[in-house]
Amino acid sequence: MATKTTAKKTTSKTVAKKAGKTPAKKDAAKQLKDLFEDSLKDIYWAEKALVKALPKMHKNATDKKLKTAIEKHYNETKVHVKRLEECFSALGKKAQAKKCDAMQGLLDEGKGIMEETEAGAVRDAGIISAAQKVEHYEIATYGSLAAYAKVLNEKDCLKNLLATLTEEKKCDQLLSKIADTAINTKAK
Repeated sequence: MATKTTAKKTTSKTVAKKAGKTPAKKDAAKQLKDLFEDSLKDIYWAEKALVKALPKMHKNATDKKLKTAIEKHYNETKVHVKRLEECFSALGKKAQAKKCDAMQGLLDEGKGIMEETEAGAVRDAGIISAAQKVEHYEIATYGSLAAYAKVLNEKDCLKNLLATLTEEKKCDQLLSKIADTAINTKAK
């Protein structure tokens, strides 16, 4: 006795949905090089947004060491933008920014901290916290981009990405030192 089996028509979207996967957009990255270029566009937007945000943080900070650190990183960030432009050029691409939702969220959070704290040590502690969240995001991004550049044999990009990664890590360490040696105790 034979049994009839009815086959359900499935699509890749249905399979992806059942597996808890998000279906890819039509213009989705298909190769590591595509992901690399898309990620460069995101961090390029992020660095340009930071060039605008850092002066506001500087203006709201009160601790002299913190203000100096922010000013130093502002100048470094302008260099980071130029390095990314060099990466695009090395890839034969026009520098293009794509809104980075993660960075926008971090910058919005930083703005909220400045609005919700009184000027002084508490606001300075909040500024450091917000700045370190940004630094950690950048460290993760530049680390990933450097790994991609290495695999893709993009030596010029790799050199620039590693230089920026080093500066981001140093900034994070400096912010920790400033918080630990003075600001957090004053804010207590």
